[in-house]
Amino acid sequence: MPSPQSPRRRALILALPAAGCALALAPGAALASRAEADEAALRLTGGARPKDGKVRLKLPEIADSGATVPFTVSVDHPMAPDNYVKAIHVLAHDNPAPQVASFHFTPTGKAEVSGRLRLARSQEVRAVALLSDGSAWETRREVKVTVGGCGG
Repeated sequence: MPSPQSPRRRALILALPAAGCALALAPGAALASRAEADEAALRLTGGARPKDGKVRLKLPEIADSGATVPFTVSVDHPMAPDNYVKAIHVLAHDNPAPQVASFHFTPTGKAEVSGRLRLARSQEVRAVALLSDGSAWETRREVKVTVGGCGG
């Protein structure tokens, strides 16, 4: 048995996190279903069924790599103390976990966020906004993930 200080053991320990990530996004990895994404959206909105409208989601139609897909979400709604956007949630149903990101707001500024997300494969991305009155709004966009511009 190698000693705790041996180079082989150290290399193995350093390689384990990378192997776990590779397995999580491997083709055979369990991916969330559309129903699980719907359940996550309901849980995040406190049971409010999201309606279409108010939310804008900017994503590329085709992403050369699913590793870093840029996105911007904005909500066309006032940010007054008694009427504002409380949260924006981004979900992707074909990822291992459907909830990609959540952003929480106070009644100041503008309800807009940008970032990058990781997608396991081509899929629908959903942005859900929860308002201070308890209502929820959403929009959805399809993103085709290719590898080097080929496939999908």
